[in-house]
Amino acid sequence: MLKKVAAALLIATAMPLAAQEPSPAPVVATAMPASPPKLIVAISVDQFSADLFSEYRQYYTGGLKRLAQGGVVFPRGYQSHAATETCPGHSTILTGSRPSRTGIIANTWFDLSTARADKAVYCAEDETKPGSSSDKYEASPIHLRVPTLGGRMKAANPATRVVSVSGKDRAAIMMAGPTADQVWWLGGPQGYVSYKGVATPPLVAKVNAVLAQRLAKANAGFDMPMQCAAKDFPVRAGDRTVGTGRFARAAGDYKGFRISPEQDAMTLAFAAAAIETMDLGKQAQTDIISIGLSATDYIGHTYGTEGTESCIQVDRLDKELGAFFDRLDKDGIDYVVVLTADHGGHDLPERHRMNAMPMEQRVDMALTPKALSDAVAAKAGLAGRKVIWGDGPAGDLYFDKGLTPAQRARVEAETLKLLRAHPQVETVFTKAQIAAAPSPSGPPESWTLLQEARASFDPERSGDLLLLLKPRVMSIPEQAVMGSVATHGSPWDTDRRVPILFWRKGIRHFEQPLGVETVDIMPTLAALIRLPVPAVEIDGRCLDLIAGDGDSCAAR
Repeated sequence: MLKKVAAALLIATAMPLAAQEPSPAPVVATAMPASPPKLIVAISVDQFSADLFSEYRQYYTGGLKRLAQGGVVFPRGYQSHAATETCPGHSTILTGSRPSRTGIIANTWFDLSTARADKAVYCAEDETKPGSSSDKYEASPIHLRVPTLGGRMKAANPATRVVSVSGKDRAAIMMAGPTADQVWWLGGPQGYVSYKGVATPPLVAKVNAVLAQRLAKANAGFDMPMQCAAKDFPVRAGDRTVGTGRFARAAGDYKGFRISPEQDAMTLAFAAAAIETMDLGKQAQTDIISIGLSATDYIGHTYGTEGTESCIQVDRLDKELGAFFDRLDKDGIDYVVVLTADHGGHDLPERHRMNAMPMEQRVDMALTPKALSDAVAAKAGLAGRKVIWGDGPAGDLYFDKGLTPAQRARVEAETLKLLRAHPQVETVFTKAQIAAAPSPSGPPESWTLLQEARASFDPERSGDLLLLLKPRVMSIPEQAVMGSVATHGSPWDTDRRVPILFWRKGIRHFEQPLGVETVDIMPTLAALIRLPVPAVEIDGRCLDLIAGDGDSCAAR
């Protein structure tokens, strides 16, 4: 077994993982195979917006070329809800349900009734564990309220193997669900970790040993592809300069490894090794592996989405995916791939202002939760008291539960008055407004902001108010530009739109430019493996992947 593990990880021992030569051009097929695939490979590329996918599409030579030219392409996919963050986005991909049903309304929400001092709740923690906090927590899937595709497959056939590997715990957990066989994420310099108490199998020990070897060696950085040359100029944001990086790092620099294409290369190597050592896709049943590639998000936050850093990352992602798919081909596995993202992203306003968008701005510090709470408390006659909780200058806001009814009414009135008068605020919805709205339906590109908010709403976890900033207002204040220069989380299409790409050997390529949702992925895959999923239990619909006559959804 250890020899097999070592052989499977040979793909990870070189730097970089992928060869420089492009993968062969996709083969044009004429029909969808009639039999169910033996392996589902579900890939989420964190912060891989539809804009980023299309911007470099003409330059793809590897895995993204295979998907874009040889698969079924939905370039206008939507994380249709308003809370475009990592945890909610990943909760939609393999559940078929929006955050209003999954219960994952944000990366962090607030429970002001909890006994612990930290009232924030991280989406993938168990906050009942003694001594825990939203920063120092025990990872858990308990907050996910619905089953994943893997969970449904396992319930139908216990022989099904469900594996999840990711750079982030919340990505691995939300795509795997609570009944997965193996769930692993990058936990730090020590390598990939799982839930507390889970023993480290030989495969993971070998992966972590290879990771340690990589970290011990310096990386001189990556060559800059020709398409990145136009991006190569410095941009000043706060005290930082970005835009010209090549991901060079010193030996032992874990942070540099994590915020670079090296991270995704390692995660794909781990996934390839897991498929081989566990013989996924080589038995009677269909297995599933979900892969969370997190580097694009770390890079987008740290450097923005339009510099050389992001350009190099997309180029490396394309090549690493090509090598990964080529490896599966050589193993002779009958697999289907879906690739999408948990959300999009928006570049830093300083570079936008340099590139023809002078209206781009950063959010006013007055809208941060502390400043807002202080201002409202003073106006409501409660000076010195914390009356508002929130995770940032946008999103859910929570009122102090110790307020009397009269005090609460004053706090809400003053908050609404202040926010609705602010020039950077698009709108503010009350909890009652959102709760009264029907669940959205119809094309996601035509939804109103209230419909988007309803798709993210959970009556137990959502705030008393939902603050939505205007478009082209970055929710990182000027004074807070430190580790992150850019972010996401808005209800606008820059953050909502993501690609949705399917590929299987024998599938006929077509492209559908109209809007679909990420919640459509799960029922689409379920139909391919002939797994019944009651429509009333999910929000998505099956997408027909057969070009022309025929319907891949008919097997339902």
